[in-house]
Amino acid sequence: MSRRQQPKPNTADHNGVSVIQSQAHATSSSPSLPAAITGLQQVPQLIPANPSAAGGKSIPPSKMKKPSVDKDSEEYRQRRERNNLAVKKSRMRSKQKAMDTQQRVNELKEENERLEAKIKLLSKELSVLKDLFLEHAHNLADNVQPPSGVEGASPVSNSNPTNGQ
Repeated sequence: MSRRQQPKPNTADHNGVSVIQSQAHATSSSPSLPAAITGLQQVPQLIPANPSAAGGKSIPPSKMKKPSVDKDSEEYRQRRERNNLAVKKSRMRSKQKAMDTQQRVNELKEENERLEAKIKLLSKELSVLKDLFLEHAHNLADNVQPPSGVEGASPVSNSNPTNGQ
């Protein structure tokens, strides 16, 4: 019923780490455990191809020895020229970007100043209109007279009496 997995051989990739190896060898070493538990122990895992090699870590490219280059060769001079042109282009793009950013900053500052002036003007206008409104409301309140002791009489008198015709 229960089928045992055969351990897969170690196959190393280019970083010195083996791909996947089953832990079937761990289950075969403990025959006293029940089959259900031994089945759980069969988990694939990564293991180093060369366990003695610095914990399985590869050397970073910056630490690797670079091949010696003949500085008089045509290929070297062409690479240097291309690199110099690329650096020059990169610096020009960087300067242009900085100039564009500075121009945008100046435009935004000008717009901000215009908007602040507009806010000031509108605030003054609002203040004047509030004062006018309050003055007008105060004058209306002064002109309204309390009703004289006659019921049904209107406190506001018409300046144009109409003759029922």
